[in-house]
Parts: sequence; structure tokens; C-alpha cells
Amino acid sequence: MKFPNKGYLEQLRKQYPKGTKLQMITMRNEKYPIPPGNVGEVTHIDDMGSIHMKWENGSFLAIIPEVDSFRVAGAEN
Repeated sequence: MKFPNKGYLEQLRKQYPKGTKLQMITMRNEKYPIPPGNVGEVTHIDDMGSIHMKWENGSFLAIIPEVDSFRVAGAEN
């Protein structure tokens, strides 16, 4: 497994700081995915670039930016 470079991690952490509300569009490669439309709050971003979340449905699944589709909650497309 390859770790992302430091610049990429810094960009992610700046773009999605702790407390940012994100809305799931689609989550792939997960047996029990977060349903589309659910909103969660960023808790942290790990060294692999996964965005760890506390979801409104009680789940704590992380978002994988290169795999899952999501947007900042309330943001227009």
C-alpha cells in the first residue's frame, strides 16, 4: 500500500478541516456503505488520506477520496 505524499495530505486537511460537514453521494467497496444523502462531520484525516467521519446515522466509516463520491454539505454542485 502506497502512502500519499505530504502535499496531498496537507491539501486534504486544509480543504476538509475537523468539523467540516460532508454529504455522501456514493460509497463504493464497502459491505454496508453510508447511504446517499447522509451527512457526517470530519473527525480527522489519517496518513493514508482517509477522511474519518462521524455520520448522522451513528456510523464512523471513513471516506476514501479517490473511491467515494461526496461533497461539502450545503454546497451547490
